Amino acid sequence: MSTDNMTNQESSTKRKKIQKIGVFTSGGDAPGMNAAVRAVTRAAIAHKLKVVGIRRGYQGMIEGDFINLKSTDVSGIMHQGGTILKTARSKEFRTPEGREKAYQQLKKAEIDAVVVIGGDGSFTGALVFSQDYDIPFVGIPGTIDNDIYGTDYTIGYDTALNTVVEAVDKIKDTARSHGRIFFVEVMGREAGLLALSSGIACGAEAILIPESSDNGSSLNRFLAKGYKDKETSGIVMVAEGEEAGGAMKIAEQVRKDHPDLDVRVSILGHIQRGGNPSAQDRIAATKMGVAAVDALLDDQKSIMIGLMNNKIVHVPFNKAIKLNHSIDEDLIDIQKVLLTNQ
Repeated sequence: MSTDNMTNQESSTKRKKIQKIGVFTSGGDAPGMNAAVRAVTRAAIAHKLKVVGIRRGYQGMIEGDFINLKSTDVSGIMHQGGTILKTARSKEFRTPEGREKAYQQLKKAEIDAVVVIGGDGSFTGALVFSQDYDIPFVGIPGTIDNDIYGTDYTIGYDTALNTVVEAVDKIKDTARSHGRIFFVEVMGREAGLLALSSGIACGAEAILIPESSDNGSSLNRFLAKGYKDKETSGIVMVAEGEEAGGAMKIAEQVRKDHPDLDVRVSILGHIQRGGNPSAQDRIAATKMGVAAVDALLDDQKSIMIGLMNNKIVHVPFNKAIKLNHSIDEDLIDIQKVLLTNQ
């Protein structure tokens, strides 16, 4: 029987009662993913469901890398960073042949529904897969960028923000001691919220993000004042996706324009993904994990669990994927006010 015929036949019949669910983490890891896995597992068990952990994301789904999860298997993982289920990117899953393999593995393991913890790329894969095959997917947003539409908050953002702030506070000490300007680059290839929030929290002299058109003028005001008054210590926060080319290229240009300034670059890199999740990340992950199981039992599919005004909401995958999470304009205005008199 062809895949299309098989899919149509299954779609025409009433979906059977869920008895076993799979859970996996996908895309970039984020602190709090383990707390979400724990919540999904224990909530499912509380509803008399069996739980299977899918290791290494969609690639593990294709290869049938499954482990049965009991309540004791997720004991003591809430405080751990990373993900016990591992994560990986899968080019094969982007092909119909790869998704067919994944479907056969899920059916072989008798998995009736799946919870995916990840970002918009992970949700895109889930949406395409659920359109091909009648297996419901529910998503939990896990990304340090906090850039997914339909939720005020994504798992991992708060921890990453605190990691950046702690690191920059230490960099400020050496910047002040040596009279240096540090360009500090943080993650956020397409979204600058992490750079904006951490810059405000650290009292940065300038903040460069993809969403703002005022980047050049704010940086030039600071450099002009610093050059004139010889007050050259300072922090400039840069989102890695800033169109001028990131911290390295911007700093290189500043060295050429202001040769008397002592300019350094610090790229924080993957330390932003690690570390024990904050209390806020643990609580949000737990609320979303329990809500994801409830949604599957309510016959929901192709939705993401979100938090809006601290309340659980359901957001269709197609909206979470296609619509942009706009940056908080109030924060940009605050930044402009604080930097105006430099």
